[in-house]
Amino acid sequence: MTPPIATDFDEWLADTYAETGSFTVLFVLLRITEATVEPLRSAYLHVVGDETRWPEMLSLFAGARVDWSAVVFFRAGREGLVRDDEAKARLAALTRKLHEDRSLIRDGEFFNADGLRLRLEERKPH
Repeated sequence: MTPPIATDFDEWLADTYAETGSFTVLFVLLRITEATVEPLRSAYLHVVGDETRWPEMLSLFAGARVDWSAVVFFRAGREGLVRDDEAKARLAALTRKLHEDRSLIRDGEFFNADGLRLRLEERKPH
């Protein structure tokens, strides 16, 4: 039995799985301050069902041992599941690009520590 949907993340994962079937997702843990968004740690995950819920992701993130405040997810590719070596290469490329251009977060699925959807807005100078 599939657990109930309790967060925006749960809904996104279930909807994406229903639309595409199994897929590989890249994710980056972030620290957000009033003025910055800092990438901290990254990894990938093969999603082979829609049973994963936010509490399981929190347990996974705890292994990173960093004080994070948000996470952004990107599908590794349109082909669904990708091989481990390809996922690692795509993750390395993504993290390099994110360090150069934080606006790429807008292209991903962005959630706070409660699994609720966030939106990155450009800060306007005063």
